[in-house]
Amino acid sequence: MDFETVMQELESLGKERLKKMYMSNGAHEPLFGVATTEMKPIFRKTKINQALAEQLYATGNYDAMYFAGIIADPKAMTEEDFERWIDAAYFYMISDFIVSVTLAEAPIGQQVADKWIASGDELKMSAGWSSYCWMLGNRKDNEFYEGKMAELLELAKSRIHDAPKRAKIAMNMFIYTVGISYIPLHEKALEIAEAVGPVEVKQDNNKSKYLNSMDNIRKEIERGKIGFKRKHVRC
Repeated sequence: MDFETVMQELESLGKERLKKMYMSNGAHEPLFGVATTEMKPIFRKTKINQALAEQLYATGNYDAMYFAGIIADPKAMTEEDFERWIDAAYFYMISDFIVSVTLAEAPIGQQVADKWIASGDELKMSAGWSSYCWMLGNRKDNEFYEGKMAELLELAKSRIHDAPKRAKIAMNMFIYTVGISYIPLHEKALEIAEAVGPVEVKQDNNKSKYLNSMDNIRKEIERGKIGFKRKHVRC
């Protein structure tokens, strides 16, 4: 399938209800409002296709960008490619669920995520922490240096309460993910989660919600989920 055909198929699958939902979360025109599950038949026709993924991502169309993440070849992407993708990620559903997911399957995933975490930019930080969550939930524990993961836990502990909103949410998820999916630091993640306590996140309506990684880790312990690894990162 070529670029024009994919765009036509995506447009035909668009639904106004989903379009409004995506826009309420931060997406803006252009977009069609395609359910991600309905993209699978298109993927079966395109397979992995990095050149096509680049064309689609460059449109700025949210649905096309999402599909680009599905068909991208992370092993073929350079650090410059990922920087270009994160620079075009204008809201968290792109940074955390397209770019970071794609990065999580790349051999350079950790080194790029480290740079984004240290960047001070909200969406880059969010994507960096999120990418570690995707990686930890999929890769073997021995692919991560325990000392470095411990340092990241301490960094999250010290900065989470003052971090920008999306980074704060991703850091909280990182603590939770280490506690569930990275056995070497399970106990340390519990200690960090307890020390951090509830994390306040301001909503757009100026109300607050509170995240609590300790409560969520305990729920997974009760369910026998410690050591959980997902088979695939991307759909």
